[in-house]
Amino acid sequence: MIEVENLVKDFGSIRAVDHITFELKKGDILGFLGPNGAGKSTTMKMITGFLQPTLGTARVGGHDIQQEPIAAKKLFGYLPENGPLYQEMTPLEFLGFIADMRGINNRVDREKNIRRVMEICHLENVRHQPIETLSKGYRQRVGMAHAILHDPQCLIMDEPTDGLDPNQKQEVRRLISSMASDKAILLSTHILDEVESMCNRIIIIAEGSIIADESPDDLRRRHPRFNAVELLLNNEDPQTIRESLRRLDKVGEVIEEEEKLIAVPINGEDINALLFETARSENWPVVGMNKSSVRLEEVFRDLTQI
Repeated sequence: MIEVENLVKDFGSIRAVDHITFELKKGDILGFLGPNGAGKSTTMKMITGFLQPTLGTARVGGHDIQQEPIAAKKLFGYLPENGPLYQEMTPLEFLGFIADMRGINNRVDREKNIRRVMEICHLENVRHQPIETLSKGYRQRVGMAHAILHDPQCLIMDEPTDGLDPNQKQEVRRLISSMASDKAILLSTHILDEVESMCNRIIIIAEGSIIADESPDDLRRRHPRFNAVELLLNNEDPQTIRESLRRLDKVGEVIEEEEKLIAVPINGEDINALLFETARSENWPVVGMNKSSVRLEEVFRDLTQI
């Protein structure tokens, strides 16, 4: 659905995006991550035709965004960060204006589409209220409604939950997830919990280049403590357990922290059952064993050296 080929963007002597290439298929929710200034928004602006690339191109549904911009733009909805809205309009008026811009001229189709996105984005109660009087959460819903009004095959969203309260964030996440089955969705965000809950694939960029393109689980496997097991001790000298752990073939490193030992497996292998059987046979004085969880935030910090 979306093909990004060798995109480069220079601003004078500064290279903001450096030869980025990837594809996005129907059914994908791709989390597009990176530290501030990594080139995320610049890449999205080139994909959507708002910025001219220095090199490379992007295609949407097979249509080159530079050679066939109108055909390409018919196929996606774009929600930029802090997307502009006509503040004096009501949501109903604004969506009617967008329908005109999208060429939805048939009265029945126009009313059906507006009613559909009003319901999806829960805007019925504020449909006649000027946008400038709406909360940020409702304004974000109006922006989302405008992006999906023509039921596009692709959605491109830059920080769609920025500034929303926890309830509003959860609502937008549910909305995005509900649309995933029949669309290709490119989502930029700084909220790693958001990525964990929605995305089946993650691209991380730093200094304008892709440094990771994997599923969330594969990214977690990069962390040195993936599948590590914590052994909670019963106020006893950990020396005996530590020596036993180091004799196990699948255990690489043993880390001692306050009242616990952490067994780090070689190559991220699952050592939970092995440690349980060893603890039972050797009667280790432990009060609990927990698999150490690895959050995407930790992996992100490691990869981007933050």
